[in-house]
Amino acid sequence: MLLQLSAGFLLALLIASAARRARALSRSGAIAATLLGAAFFGLGGLGWAALLLAFFISSSLLSRLFKRRKQALDEKFSKGAERDAAQVLANGGVAGLFAIAHAFFPNAHWPWIGCAAALAAANADTWATELGVLNPGRPVLITSFRPVERGTSGGISLVGTLAALGGSALVALIGVLFWQSRAGLRPDWLASDPALLLAIAPVSVGLKSSLLNFVILTVCGLLGSLVDSLLGAVAQAIYYCPACAKETERHPLHTCGARTRLARGLAWLDNDWVNAACTLSAALAALLLLAY
Repeated sequence: MLLQLSAGFLLALLIASAARRARALSRSGAIAATLLGAAFFGLGGLGWAALLLAFFISSSLLSRLFKRRKQALDEKFSKGAERDAAQVLANGGVAGLFAIAHAFFPNAHWPWIGCAAALAAANADTWATELGVLNPGRPVLITSFRPVERGTSGGISLVGTLAALGGSALVALIGVLFWQSRAGLRPDWLASDPALLLAIAPVSVGLKSSLLNFVILTVCGLLGSLVDSLLGAVAQAIYYCPACAKETERHPLHTCGARTRLARGLAWLDNDWVNAACTLSAALAALLLLAY
C-alpha cells in the first residue's frame, strides 16, 4: 500500500506540475490537484485515475481551445482560467472523498458510483461552460427562460446543454468500462457475504446492465450541471459593478478595479460552493438510483 501511495503521489505531482506549466492551474491549484490525484492514484488505482484524468484532461483542453471566445466574458466569472485550490476541490473534492471511502470499503460499489457521478457532473458543468459560448443565440435563464447575457449565472442554451450531456457521458462511459475490472470488486462477492450487503447496500453488477448504468450515470451528471445552473439563478452571490454598470461574480473588485456590491443571492454562496453542490447532487442521485 505504501508503495502504491508513493507512486500515486509522484504521478499526481508530475501531472499537476505539467498543468501548472501549461497555466491550467495556479500554485495553490497545483498543490490541491497533487493531493487529490494522490488519493485517486494511490488509494484507487487505474480505474480511479482514468475517471479523474478524463475530467481533468478534457476540461483543460476545452478551456485552452476556447480561451479566446471566453475572454470577452472574463468580467462575468469570479476567477480566471487558472484553477486555484478552491476550484480544484470544488470540482473534485466530493469525488475525492469517495476515493478515500474506497480505501475503507474496498469491496463496496457505492464509492465508485458516487465518484463517477460526481466527476460526470463536474465534467458536464465544465463542458457546458466552455462550449456554451458556441451557441448562436443568447442563453436563457433556467428559471424563467427569458434571454440573458452570455456568461450570466443560471443561463442555459441548447449547445451548452448538449455539451453537458457529452461531458457527462464521457466520464460515465469510463465509469462503466472500469466498473467490473477494478481490483477488489467481483460480481460474486455479494453471495458470499450477505451481512455486508445489508450493511452498505451495494449494487450487484450482475443485476444492472452496463447500458443502464451508463444512462443513469450520464443523466445524473447532466442533472448535477442543471442544479449548478439553478443555484446560479436563484441563490448564488451576484455582484454589481457601479463603474461598468454590469453584474459579475467577481468580488470585492471587478476587472476594472472598482469595488463591487452584492446585487442578489447569498453572500457566502460563491461559484465554488455551487460547483461542489453540483457534484454532490449528482453523486446522491446516482446512489439513490443505483443502490438498494
